[in-house]
Amino acid sequence: MAKLQARVAVVTGGALGIGLAISKLFAKEGAIVQILDRNAAEMEKAVAEIVAAGGTAEAHECDVTDAARVEQVIDAIHAKHGSIGILVNNAGIAHVGNALTTTPEDFERIQRVNVFGPANCLRSTLKHMVADGKGGVILNLASCVSVMAINDRFAYATSKGAVLSMTYAVAKDFLAYNIRCNALLPGRVHTPFVDGFIAKNYPGREEEMFDKLSKAQPIGRMAKPEEMAYAALFLCSDEASFITGTGMPVDGGTLTIR
Repeated sequence: MAKLQARVAVVTGGALGIGLAISKLFAKEGAIVQILDRNAAEMEKAVAEIVAAGGTAEAHECDVTDAARVEQVIDAIHAKHGSIGILVNNAGIAHVGNALTTTPEDFERIQRVNVFGPANCLRSTLKHMVADGKGGVILNLASCVSVMAINDRFAYATSKGAVLSMTYAVAKDFLAYNIRCNALLPGRVHTPFVDGFIAKNYPGREEEMFDKLSKAQPIGRMAKPEEMAYAALFLCSDEASFITGTGMPVDGGTLTIR
């Protein structure tokens, strides 16, 4: 039997990169995938690919920083399907800069997407999980920088540290409701975002920087989005029923064998 058969799974930022890989794999494992994203074109493309492969998915244009819109979308999903079994808080953005070079505006922008966004989705989803009394699973995408330092990630590291702490808090507060909450701590993952990031910040040095960033991880390469998706599948499945309040590194040895 499919590991997520008939479970309604909300995936934020599910149209590209890690979120898309999670959406596809969850649908393959029987989930009724609900993609929340700002990119309508990519989201519709993702849904079409999932449906063509025999899965079930629906698209919802939504900016996770807009609390009212998040609540509206989550309420509509619940009203249509009767329950929400899984929430994957994947949507996020990055930033390069230290405490001196990061402007107040950039710092706030990163926190609004990476911290307020998951909080909005948690608030709107948890109310239904609690009221329904069926339990549920929440997975937050944190990062290795939640627990380690790398150069020039002041705002981003701050946000991802908050996501990990948020994970612990939710896991503790909702134990009695049979709601599990964990986090993934990815290392560098090769996504279109990474390619764009390198092109923007290191013009003319793309190949050099890609190689450098890849080899910075002990395993000698960047992860594939699908490798994150399989870790997400495990934590959201019944196979991980005894795991909650955990930040799982999926990092090619970055945290332990540097």
